[in-house]
Parts: sequence; structure tokens; C-alpha cells
Amino acid sequence: MKSSVLLIYTGGTIGMQTDPHSGTLVPFDFNHIYEEFPSLRRLAVNIEVLPFEPIDSSNASPELWVRLAEIIKENYERFDGFVVLHGTDTMSYTSSALSFMLNNLEKPVVFTGSQIPIGVLRTDGRENLITAIEIAAAKDAKGMAMVPEVSLYFQNRLFRANRTTKQSAEELSAFVSNNYPPLAEVGVSIQYNESLILRGGGEGEFSIDTRLCGDVAIIKIFPGLNERVFRAMLGSGIRGVVLETYGAGNAPTKEWFIGALREAIERGISVVNVTQCSDGEVNMDIYETGVALQQIGVISGRDMTTEAAVAKMMYVLAHESGPKEIELMMKKSICGEIGR
Repeated sequence: MKSSVLLIYTGGTIGMQTDPHSGTLVPFDFNHIYEEFPSLRRLAVNIEVLPFEPIDSSNASPELWVRLAEIIKENYERFDGFVVLHGTDTMSYTSSALSFMLNNLEKPVVFTGSQIPIGVLRTDGRENLITAIEIAAAKDAKGMAMVPEVSLYFQNRLFRANRTTKQSAEELSAFVSNNYPPLAEVGVSIQYNESLILRGGGEGEFSIDTRLCGDVAIIKIFPGLNERVFRAMLGSGIRGVVLETYGAGNAPTKEWFIGALREAIERGISVVNVTQCSDGEVNMDIYETGVALQQIGVISGRDMTTEAAVAKMMYVLAHESGPKEIELMMKKSICGEIGR
């Protein structure tokens, strides 16, 4: 029996093709996907397309995340897997958010896109699309989904979505997952790293939880950051801060800096510490600067990406009100976003 996949097109470079008359890029009609890519028929997969009015990924928002979660819930029983086509700029944010919002997931949700429009001759979108569909439809010998989690496929590698970061605006290998190995690597065949894949889906039936709190800010420290600007960043209305620090979680030890953070935490703002480095993790036990942050209540984000930390903070703040409960949830791995 053929597997079935729902292809959800939200927008992005992958959905553009050249108009033969004007020479400009116009949206591709994914309802004609078999005509454009007849090789898809050889996958033996039933594909249904659900196109959005294209959204530039720079305009991605929690409203989009909620809409995607609701679509997956509405169609969960009808399909064996889901492929979400999304612009690359914010794909790691959206896919990270979905990983928290989809509970007890036992089917693949694969995000992909491209650096070159799908209508251009040497596009990377064709291979990304076809392989993402194949992965979403793949089952093991027992008939179970090969990758029953939210993932991101790009340029021959499948990653856990909430471990990814876009690293390049130019290279076809646009995404990296420096702190967690690929779930699958694609060459002549697809090699699944089965021991790395989340399985089981937790207890209970599949459900979604779309509660999110948008009162979150990212603050990246830098030499020359002054007290006035820093205090403004920690201003009213903020409930959570993702603090991007140096190296293993280091930050200035100036009295005004520590004092401003302490006051913010005492006002009920939760602060999670992630590193600006492309790989590695926060360890606030190593240096004096990290210890000072830990002593005033800054939460270690360990090896979380900024994208995952933002999405997780929005999710946790909508579910927990007390600072201790928020801290425990931010430190806990909910869906593989943080090292054990």
C-alpha cells in the first residue's frame, strides 16, 4: 500500500519559477507537481498539496506556527507524513516551534526549502523536495515511520529541526546542526542513523498545544554595550530573555550589568543563557563570569540553539507561571532540543 504525504507550501524561494513571458520570478503552482516532476511518481507515494498564499519567511510569526500545527492535527489521521516547504531565513525558528507544539508525534514532519528557486534549471529545490517526500513516507520493516519527529532536510542531510541554524546565505548546504549529528545522510541511498531518532511519541494520543507567549527578547552582548541600552532591552513587557553570551556562557562582570540582570530576574523575567558560538555549549561553572550569572538566577541553555531557545521560551512561558517551574522546564529536554 502506498504511503501518503501532505505537502504544505507556505512560501519561500523553493516555490518560485521564472515566468516565460516577463522573465520575472512568480509563484509555482504545486497543484501541478506531478507534471513538473514526473519522477515523483516513481516514489510510489500519494501526494496531496495544501498551498498557502505565499508568505515571505521574514514575515513568519507564531500565527503561522499555530496554523501549521492545526493543519497537521486536522490531517493527522489521513496521512503517513508531512512535508512543509518554508523559506530558509526563519525555517529553524518555525520548525523548532512545531517540535514543541506537536505532542506525542509518531509521524514525520519534514521541513525543507531551497537556496535557488525550483523553476531555475540548477535548483537545489528539486532534490530537497523529492528526498523530503521520500523521508516523510519512509517506514521500517514493522510499518512504522522511520523518522517520527520534526526534522529539517537540506542538501543531503536530515537534521533534528530544533538543533538547526541557518549558517549561509550563499552555500547550498545552508543549515548546520553542530551539536547533534544528522538523523540521516543521503547519497546513493538514504542512511538513517536510527539510534539518534526520537521514537515512541510519549504517552497518549497525538495532540497539539498552540499556547505561546510572545513577550520574549533576544539580547546579544557585545563589547561596548552600555547600561542605558541594556536596561532598555530589559524594559517593561518582557517575560523572557534569550541572552547570547560569549564562549562557554561568559558575560561582563561589571556591577551595572550584573545588577541590571538581577533586577530583571527579581521582576519575574526569566533569562536563559546560550552561546554566540556556532557549536559547543554553555557551562557556567568554569569561569568567574559564568558563575556570577548563575548566582543571580540566569538559566543555562547548555547546547540549545538560539532558535530553539526562543521557541521553547515562548512555549514554556505560556504554560508555567512560577520562576522555578520555568527554570525546570527550560533545563529539561522536551523533544531533544538540549543534550542529556
